[in-house]
Amino acid sequence: MTSTTHPRPPGPGGPSPDKLGFTVPSGRRRVTPVRVGREFRRDRLLPQLLRKAVLDDEGQQCVQVRLSAKDAANPAARALLDTEASAAVQLLQVLGDTEYAALFPRLIGHELDTAEPFLLYEPPRGTAVSRIHVMGAADQEVFTRDLMLALCLLQGQGLVPRGISPASVLWDGAKVQLWGLESVTRIGRPRRPWGRSPFCPPEQRGGEGLADPRDAVWSAAQVLYRLATGRPGPADRPPPDLADHRKLDRTLRDAFAPRAADRPTPAQVLDLVAPGAARRVRLAVPPDETRPHHDAFEEALRLKRQAPTARSRGGSASEQAGAEVLCPYCLESIRLDLGKLFVTDSRMQYKPLDVKGINNPVRRNDIMRGAVQKCTADPEFPAHYIPVPYLTYGRPLTVAMVGQSSTGKSHLLTQMIAAITDGGLEPFGLKWQSVNPEQHARFVRDRVQPLRSGKVLDHTPALGMDDFARFVESLLITDARGQVRPVAFFDLGGEDLVRTDAALRFLLGVDALVFVVDPALALPLPQLDHARERWGVEVNRDGDLAFGTVLDRLPKNGGYLDVPAAMVLGKADLLRFQPPVDRWLTRPPATSLDPALTREESRDLYGLLRRHAGQAWLRPFDAIRRCTLHIASATGGQEDQGRYPAGAGPRRVLEPLLSLFALHGLIQVPGGADALAVGEAPALEAVPWEDAGRDERAERAEGFETPDGTEEPEGDEGGELQ
Repeated sequence: MTSTTHPRPPGPGGPSPDKLGFTVPSGRRRVTPVRVGREFRRDRLLPQLLRKAVLDDEGQQCVQVRLSAKDAANPAARALLDTEASAAVQLLQVLGDTEYAALFPRLIGHELDTAEPFLLYEPPRGTAVSRIHVMGAADQEVFTRDLMLALCLLQGQGLVPRGISPASVLWDGAKVQLWGLESVTRIGRPRRPWGRSPFCPPEQRGGEGLADPRDAVWSAAQVLYRLATGRPGPADRPPPDLADHRKLDRTLRDAFAPRAADRPTPAQVLDLVAPGAARRVRLAVPPDETRPHHDAFEEALRLKRQAPTARSRGGSASEQAGAEVLCPYCLESIRLDLGKLFVTDSRMQYKPLDVKGINNPVRRNDIMRGAVQKCTADPEFPAHYIPVPYLTYGRPLTVAMVGQSSTGKSHLLTQMIAAITDGGLEPFGLKWQSVNPEQHARFVRDRVQPLRSGKVLDHTPALGMDDFARFVESLLITDARGQVRPVAFFDLGGEDLVRTDAALRFLLGVDALVFVVDPALALPLPQLDHARERWGVEVNRDGDLAFGTVLDRLPKNGGYLDVPAAMVLGKADLLRFQPPVDRWLTRPPATSLDPALTREESRDLYGLLRRHAGQAWLRPFDAIRRCTLHIASATGGQEDQGRYPAGAGPRRVLEPLLSLFALHGLIQVPGGADALAVGEAPALEAVPWEDAGRDERAERAEGFETPDGTEEPEGDEGGELQ
């Protein structure tokens, strides 16, 4: 990322312009001289700093909201700025130049992946109502209407503002402007304490239950009571003198209920002060354009459910313990042979190991765990060694990362392993242990630790002409039933994945695939133009070449490939303000697997790719019967001069692997593994599709009537926008 010069406040000799670089909401890059004013905090409990600024290329006045380098080192502070930017971008995209846009601060631009991140807004309109002692009845009605309009619009985007107070609501004598967007949360997320009494609703103050749009109705009612009376109301019940204020009592009496369930919604309050306004707001919001793509996803799942399923390869881990396993390199069968064991010396050279004279079982097992066995199953194959634990716990599970160079495969895999070692599998009843302690220590030292400290990892080196694919890390995973299974991860360079020679032979024995989608290559969205320019890449409408090469190399069985897979939109932080990425990327790490939620995420990402990237980028999903789709970021942000300014903060990196573990039976999910990927067939699918369609056409031709005697309509009649 191009370094940004952070503007200095004017010195004694007058203002001194500096250069400021940022991204405008359309995605275009803007660099301009800037002059800034004195800095202050809007709220002493929040880290954001505010100051006036003038962008001298156009003489544009604005307000900068930023974090100091010290505050920006705190992930929680960065998350607040990200939340604010996401809400501001989303509202700008939805409202555009409509009359409702003025209800919120208007974003000019942002720069978030830097040492001192910031947002730029148009100047605020009006005065904070904390400076207004009381407000007349006529203004109160307009104020109530505007504030409820703002809450309805936020609810329509799935958001609840938690920070409504006299300090965050502005009034210019004619219209409201609602600031404090860093406080928004998504409807249905767990409540967390936020705000001050009495403006913070009781459940929010206690962090109880799930966020509800009616939380904000309490806060708005408290602001209005303060404007009507000049004093704050009670923190946990209706004001005792509410009846003395007739308009307030008529519109907001129930808004002071201690429980959200007993309060009116923003739309209900709005319709009391401005009948019909709630419907007009719904009609002003652009229609949902994702419906056709979501329907296509459901149709694809229906076809997968109806396709014949193949018998899974091999038996369970317990059934195969001690039996032959498939060598992940030469793909020949191999079993433990105590006469072919080796260990590495201090110079990392293999030397033979003789365990016959080691009678202490504890010491013997410890030595065996760090040993390898030379595989001689294929004498024509280059020399290769297999960790002994890989041969003693039954059928291993091999996972391959797939994608072109620079798609972020290595960063994603590294963070997956780091999440496992941090205990990310424990909520699912899984435990882990390294297959080879020395190999694992090297992986942590060379990849996990540098990435966590903020260093950008080097690209995966390409294989030599006579080399072969090797797994880069392997773990022993123990499931909730006590069964142990080795799991090995392959991470090849993009150049190797588009080769069609023996280097890809290992794919014939791979048990699971992770296809990593690079948004800069897949999605022709303007907000990605700057990233494409930095990296020197262009949108590829034909899909990832590595995807096609790998899919063509895999053995087919009927209409679909049988190997379970996960597709991951990597580097999703590049699109953290783009629906539906914004919704999923901010979700907390999973602690259980819900098939319905997994399919919902798959449906949303399928819709995004189908709508903007095209069907070529969905080839893995179309070709593989059991394939889930996920949104993840290995680093949480983009690099700045070879480092991640706040360290690499992974988001949702473990979910794709959890899905693959469930598809292989290591994690039990309701409805079974198939329910996770393809869903359970509804009752309608019990009737063959062709017969159902023929019966429906016959009924229509015969003037089919519904049970109440009315004719079945020929098509959608339309109706009010829900």
